[in-house]
Amino acid sequence: MAEDSGRVMKLEIVARAGSLFEGEVSDVVVPAFHGEMGILPRRAPVMAVVRQGVVRFTENGEKKSVEVGDGFLTVDQDHVTVVVENYDEDRDPQHPSNPAASIQE
Repeated sequence: MAEDSGRVMKLEIVARAGSLFEGEVSDVVVPAFHGEMGILPRRAPVMAVVRQGVVRFTENGEKKSVEVGDGFLTVDQDHVTVVVENYDEDRDPQHPSNPAASIQE
């Protein structure tokens, strides 16, 4: 559960190659088109453009991150979905298809 609010939200980060992350998180910071966008539980619904960068989030009190390419995100009823169109899995050692992959902590 989240540390302060007691609330969590579902985060899905998806690329053409498949799911990069799926789980319950207490906060998310996304590299949006006009700067970083912080998302907390109970956020009003929103859709935004995502630029290449790093999505940071807290899962079970642990800070984690995933590199992403350009795409978009939606937030609706404590469900955050980040869809990445041009994710380069060959460059990213954190991608699930890489044998040494793991979510950065």
